[in-house]
Amino acid sequence: MLALLWTTFERAVRLLRTMTLTAIIYPGEETGVMIAQNPETGTTTQGATVEEALGNLREAVALYLAEFPLKERGKPLLTTFDVEPAHA
Repeated sequence: MLALLWTTFERAVRLLRTMTLTAIIYPGEETGVMIAQNPETGTTTQGATVEEALGNLREAVALYLAEFPLKERGKPLLTTFDVEPAHA
């Protein structure tokens, strides 16, 4: 019984430490490669599928955060904008 309570407690602590971060995923220049970026940490990785790229990003960001913890900055705002190319 005590082991079950401890496991439940550990899960609750893990959930409290879980951070919601941003992932930007787009096709790479090479066919069959998806690029995944996390703007909060500057971490970038890749994978053959969206799921693999996101999994690789999750792992890379976790390793980054173990060395360089983020300070709370609030939620990022994702938007788009239009631009006309400059003529050279």
